[in-house]
Amino acid sequence: MESLSVKTENLIKQFDSHTAVDQVNLEIAPGEVYGLIGPNGAGKTTLLRMLATAEEPTAGEITIHGEMLRRDSDNPEAKRRIGFLPDDFPLYNDLTVWDYLDYFARLYFLTEPKRSQRLNEVLDLVQLQDKRNATISTLSRGMQQRLSLARTVIYEPSLLLLDEPVSGLDPIARIQFRDAVRSLQAAGMTVIISSHILSDLDELCTSIGIMQQGRLVESSRLEDLYQRLSSQQILIQAIEGIGKLQYQLETIEQVSAIETLPDEKTIKVNFSGTPEDSAALLKSLIQAGLSITQFQPSEDDLESIFLKMDYRQTS
Repeated sequence: MESLSVKTENLIKQFDSHTAVDQVNLEIAPGEVYGLIGPNGAGKTTLLRMLATAEEPTAGEITIHGEMLRRDSDNPEAKRRIGFLPDDFPLYNDLTVWDYLDYFARLYFLTEPKRSQRLNEVLDLVQLQDKRNATISTLSRGMQQRLSLARTVIYEPSLLLLDEPVSGLDPIARIQFRDAVRSLQAAGMTVIISSHILSDLDELCTSIGIMQQGRLVESSRLEDLYQRLSSQQILIQAIEGIGKLQYQLETIEQVSAIETLPDEKTIKVNFSGTPEDSAALLKSLIQAGLSITQFQPSEDDLESIFLKMDYRQTS
């Protein structure tokens, strides 16, 4: 059986009297893209820094690809498997893109011809081949962030830790960064990414962890999270107006929370059925003599689910 990429047991990190990470038990399978979300101060960055061996736990255990990290060791074998991109990693603005990557490749003891081959591979990955001779100071913020990603994966780690990597990037730059992460996952890399931009995680992640006040309050496959916590809403309009439509909807068992929207033409309902049940609802409304002009199902997105979780834990 293949070992987990990451496993933590009762992981704790204290700073004086403040507990930043509190009894976190985490399991991440190989090849996952695991999204870590939560409010500021929830402990996400501290957790990532401990996984990256940049911060030592106060208590608890961390295992990376079956190897337990030891407090009395530099853990060199584990470090070779980990790539960590913090949110404030500095760039050397006077270097060219190629020289910057070449410098780090040499630090990781890559030799020719492998070194040049790998530099070209990561430049292709982050779509910066045409900027290889450009000075870093001339790059946009999005390009600089993609260059930082290239530097982080140049030695082909099996676990990639990304702390707020798309913060402050415009939509196009976020898409380009997201595409690069998808390519790394397709190549077999396990990725843990923290972000406040939940729409990006929604499209990218296979699993989600939600942290609050240092605790991991939710950790599950994204599809399972949706199945448990997402609710379906349907917007409905009928030529006959809202009176007859509401009367008919009140007879449907799977319909709840019937709400008339401010335009006084549209009704929004929560619907607990499957897509097939939704189609059956539309059919029943038409058979009841209603002329339906709008029938628009939608589901909660990750942001809505997170807000539900946040409310449930703090209220």
